[in-house]
Amino acid sequence: MGRKFIDCREFPSDIGCTVALSADSEDELLEAAVQHAVAVHQHQDTPELRTQLKSLFKEGTPPA
Repeated sequence: MGRKFIDCREFPSDIGCTVALSADSEDELLEAAVQHAVAVHQHQDTPELRTQLKSLFKEGTPPA
């Protein structure tokens, strides 16, 4: 299993978030992404949020 990432720069936000997260484990990345979405973007930790975030994961590492 290769490294995966999610990059907030790919999605519009009111705060212009520039955070990118990556991990070797999809479960680890999901937990980090959920924590970020809740703490920074005020989302609720729901099964729907987790499904949506997981669908946005990409293979590799985020661009610099």
